[in-house]
Amino acid sequence: MSGGGTETPVGCEATPGGGDKKKDSLGTASSPAHLIIKDLGEIHSRLLDHRPVIQGETRYFVKEFEEKRGLREMRVLENLKNMIHETNEQTLPKCREIMQDNLNQVLQRLQAASDSVCRLQQREQERKKILNDHLIASEKQHIIQWEDFMKEQHSRQAEVDEEHRKATERLKEQYADMEKDLAKFSTF
Repeated sequence: MSGGGTETPVGCEATPGGGDKKKDSLGTASSPAHLIIKDLGEIHSRLLDHRPVIQGETRYFVKEFEEKRGLREMRVLENLKNMIHETNEQTLPKCREIMQDNLNQVLQRLQAASDSVCRLQQREQERKKILNDHLIASEKQHIIQWEDFMKEQHSRQAEVDEEHRKATERLKEQYADMEKDLAKFSTF
């Protein structure tokens, strides 16, 4: 600065031998040079040193972001709480009641259907049993008829064989008689 002499920075100790007293190189704390240096320091820090401003803005942004985020999360949590409460208090009882009503109806219908199926199966089994009994009786009757038919065939065969034998004997006798008659006539 102006004025000759050595300058020491503000807040440093003066030359040795001055004792324990701290002394500004420019003089007393209220001197005009000291005020100018102080003002220059403030101007310098405001114009060129942006760290405090940026730090303040950063702190403000983080604070606002966290508050807004916290509020948003609180709103979301509150909405979820309300939705869960509504579900527990209103929706679940309605669903439970409707399910019980519908399940009772379904169970009744299922029981009726099961009874109908059982009756149909019983009828079908009875029908099959009757049909099976009828088939067995019919088969027995056919077997008896077949046996009677075969006995009748054997007896008819025996009759036909007997008639054939008799006819053959008659023919033999007739031819024998004819040969005799022919033999009588051939002697002439």
